[in-house]
Amino acid sequence: MLITFDLGNTTTGVGVFQGKKLLADWKIKSDREKTADEFGIILCNLLVHAGLKCEKLSGAIISSVVPPLTPIIQQACEKFFGLKPLVIGPGLKTGISILYENPAEVGADRIVGAVAAFEKYGGPCLVVDFGTATTFDAISEKGEYLGGAIAPGVLISAEALYLKTAKLPRIEVRKPKTAIGRTTVASMQSGLYFGYVGLVNNIISEMSRELKAKPKVIATGGLASLVVEDIKSLDFVEPNLVLEGLRIIYEKNKRAEKK
Repeated sequence: MLITFDLGNTTTGVGVFQGKKLLADWKIKSDREKTADEFGIILCNLLVHAGLKCEKLSGAIISSVVPPLTPIIQQACEKFFGLKPLVIGPGLKTGISILYENPAEVGADRIVGAVAAFEKYGGPCLVVDFGTATTFDAISEKGEYLGGAIAPGVLISAEALYLKTAKLPRIEVRKPKTAIGRTTVASMQSGLYFGYVGLVNNIISEMSRELKAKPKVIATGGLASLVVEDIKSLDFVEPNLVLEGLRIIYEKNKRAEKK
């Protein structure tokens, strides 16, 4: 079995694969204060709860946008599972050409999501990842990572309204009944929800125009469910896209080792 880690700013996605089958997946808090021992105990408990045996794990791979957390998860894997994880970064084969001016600037999760999207759906395609930030990634017909866009996530925007104004409250982000709000909370929800939907739709439209072809649009990320019903240009919703990409990259590198 393979255990995969998608270390994000707010949460960490964990998935366990048997071949191509995702046996179990979880979201845990990306807590930089936890030790390797604490993470190891959490992971062991999750595996046991899912009816999976820790000793059956044969490989591990990590994608991280939280550098301080990466060595902690590495240590947990080594101590509790006896595994030295692969880490997405220079020297690891991804099978995708990165056409960013500085490839090292691209978040590991964005590359991994692009790999999975192209593998599953071909190109051209766009990946919209609804996380702490919302990222948009364009992949060409040839499978080249072209670049993309980064926007504040909807929860960041909601928190900014609360923190940076004197009288606006902290609210739940959800679709309001009407765009014309009749209370402060409803007005905020309208601005956040419909403004965010407009942002996503417009960026997809602009990127599609620049690609000069209709791309397949794939949504992923923990916050996708908040707005996907009103993003009309979405073709697929893949909650575990990055975990799938990690599996694909792990298999590519293991095959390369055998040659």
